[in-house]
Order: sequence, then structure tokens, then C-alpha cells
Amino acid sequence: MATAAKDDKEEIEQLRGTLRGDLIQPDDPRFDDARAIYNAMIDKHPRLIARCANVADVITAVTFGRDHDLDTAIRSGGHNGAGLGTVDDGLVIDLSEMTGIRVNPEAKTVHVESGCTWGDVDHATHAFGLATVSGVVSTTGVGGLSLGGGHGYLTRKYGLTIDNLLSADVVLADGRLVHASEDENPDLFWALRGGGGNFGVVTSFEFRLYPVETVIAGPMFWPIDDLEETMRWYREWLPEQPEDVYAAYVTAEVPGDPFPEELHGEKVCGLVWCCLESEAETEAALQSARDAAEPIFEHVGTMPYPALQSLFDDLLPPGDQWYWKGDFVRDLTDEAIAEHQCFAEVPTRQSGMHLYPIDGAVNRVDRDETAWSRRDVNWSMVIFGVDGDPANRDLITEWAHDYWEAVHPHTAGGAYVNFMMEEGRDRIRATYGDNYERLQEVKAKYDPENFFHVNQNIEPAS
Repeated sequence: MATAAKDDKEEIEQLRGTLRGDLIQPDDPRFDDARAIYNAMIDKHPRLIARCANVADVITAVTFGRDHDLDTAIRSGGHNGAGLGTVDDGLVIDLSEMTGIRVNPEAKTVHVESGCTWGDVDHATHAFGLATVSGVVSTTGVGGLSLGGGHGYLTRKYGLTIDNLLSADVVLADGRLVHASEDENPDLFWALRGGGGNFGVVTSFEFRLYPVETVIAGPMFWPIDDLEETMRWYREWLPEQPEDVYAAYVTAEVPGDPFPEELHGEKVCGLVWCCLESEAETEAALQSARDAAEPIFEHVGTMPYPALQSLFDDLLPPGDQWYWKGDFVRDLTDEAIAEHQCFAEVPTRQSGMHLYPIDGAVNRVDRDETAWSRRDVNWSMVIFGVDGDPANRDLITEWAHDYWEAVHPHTAGGAYVNFMMEEGRDRIRATYGDNYERLQEVKAKYDPENFFHVNQNIEPAS
């Protein structure tokens, strides 16, 4: 799109006067902070950043962006690895000031505005002994994670985040505010559950909650040389476990404190646990892992659920260089495991590979019930190169890309859209599979001009 509003100072000032929130431009001393996103590898310079205070601001900003033919990005938490919450020389609709939360403990539901992080939600719901399915880092934004599907520590038991979405309020490209649920605009509601930000600006979500207060959780590490043996054990063991047992397989380098000094810098593989069972039942699961290979570190215990959600926040702060690639995995073949062993020694302290379980409750939903179609796989894999030093950008990018190239032939095709960089139409089609054409039809109905295209884009049916 063009940027017809670039030199129209009068109309920009009118926009500023209409917004209850802030309008930030490049000459504003706050501009560099306002345009910064989680992934410092992405360095874009918007023309306008509209920090919306309420739904009326969102409607105003969408209308301005559409009427002035501006490339428009929607930013919630800013965690998107590909940097699709920002844009060069266009408009960013920043929702980060919209952080209202309302818990209904009797109905076990929560209404969440789109500027919230999952840490905000955990804080609000934990007071009532409740939680919903989210990710694994509390600083992640609610909007991006939810619209991409959402998986985390509670997924085997309670499904994806979208499986617990009850309704959403959405500002469409034509400026209308609509409600989407099973009963209202059900086609839009279907598409929102996994289709990303293609259909409008979601200003609030309503989620189902579950009684989750404390969990038995934490990391367990083996020496990296044990990867092949433990991953073969893991592929057979996890699918047989009750859905109350969640264990993500990880590779990492042991950072500094609070880990023991003798392990600092060690390359490891291991599990990150989250168990909802009793201590006795959890101990049996832990012992199975100990029997597979002798751990060199174990710190698993009872903790409040929000403590688990924020456990790794300090290891992954905003402002680092990020490059990641994902894939869905149905089976961990011997050939795939051999490739994992080849790349197991991560290049930097924050880099790694994670296999997140998405079986159990996820697999019991039909593939056409939501836009997320991959209900037949067992893991969502992400390979991520991360480092704070821009000088290591090529190092982490090449390692992650080469690793992904090696294991990709052994995967199920497609990927969790929140684990994708800008990878092209074929990858997006593979991700949605048989649901892709239906998504195009919904796109054509609600955004026929593809105004919302700064995303993992689904083009409208022609």
C-alpha cells in the first residue's frame, strides 16, 4: 500500500485530537521506545503509532489507516518473532494500553482486553484459584498467542487456547465492531480460532477457566550426550501418560544463577514438567524419566501456576536477537532423532529446541471445528536462535535454519503460525491444510480488500 497520509499534517493532527490515547510520530522523543518490539532483529520505522485507549480509538485508527491507504500492523504484546506487530512507513495500532480484565468466578470465565499479557491474566485469575490455557512465558501478549492457536502447560489436559475461547469483540476493516461467538457471526468465530490477525482487530476475548491453583513443575536436565536415548524413551512414554502429566522436551545451555555453578555453560537436554496429578502420581512419572537416564539437575516441586508461567521470563527478556522456525511433528523417528543429536549443542546461552506436546485434549477436537487444522499431530516444535549481541545474528540464524532444514523432512508439514518467520504462502497453506480455502472465503467476506495483511497472510478468495 501507499502512504498517502505521509505529508498530510492537518489530517494527522485531526487524528491526534480524536484519539483518547497517544499518537506517536518519528519526531516524538518516545518514538524509539514505542516502536521497539520483543525481537530486536526486526528494526522497523512506522510513520504513525496509535496507542489506543479504548475500542473507539481502535475504530478511529482502523478507519484512518483504511482511508489513507496505509500499511497497518496490529500490536498486542509485541512478541511476534517475525515482527508482524510493526511496519515500515505505515500505521501501528498499538493495543498495549487496553488492559482491562474481568473474572467471573461463578461462571468460570474471564473477559480480557487485547493489550494484556498472560502474566496479567494469571494474576487476575489466580486470585480465584482459576487459570486458562496460555503459553510458557508470562510476558507474551494475549492477542497474538490466542489468534494463532495458543498452546502451553495446560494443553494436554484442556486443549489449545482457542479451544477455550468463548467469544471475541472485533473491529472489522470497514470500522464496524462485531461480536463473534458460536451464536453470533459463527463463521468469523471459526476463523479467529487459529487464523491469526487476518480478519480484524480483536479488542477483547472471553475465555473459559479451570480450577488450577498449584502445579508440580520445573526443569529436569540430562547431559546432551543422552539426547538420542532420552528422546527415544520420551516418544514412547509421553503418549501413554495421563493428560494431567505435561512434559516438554528441550535442549539448552545451562545459564547462570539460580542454577548450580558447576553446571553453568553445560549443554543439556531435558524436560520441563507441569503436573496436575497428586504428588504420588507425579513422582511415578518423574521416576520413569530418572530411569531413562540419570539427570544431572532436577528442580521439580509444587508452585503456584503463575510462578511456572513466569519461571523463564528473565532468561528471555525483550530486546534480544531472535530467529526461529517451527514445524508440527507427528512421530519422532529414529532418523529425526539422529538429526536432533547433530544440532543439539546450542550456539548461545538462550538458544534451543523445544517439543511442546499438543496431543490429548487437542486431538479430540475435529480438524474442521476451528481454523487450526492439525489435530492429528503430537508436538509443536520450535528451533530458536537467540542472543543479546547483534554480532551473533548470523550465527544464530544459520544454526536455527540449518537445524530446521535437517529435521523438516521428518515432520508433518505446516507449523504453529506463532513460530514462523515470514516464510511465504506455501508454508501458510501447509499450516492450515484443508481449512485454507474456507479461511479465504471468510477473509473475502470480512476483509475483501485485504486491509489486514501485515500478518501470516491469508489472501481473500477471488
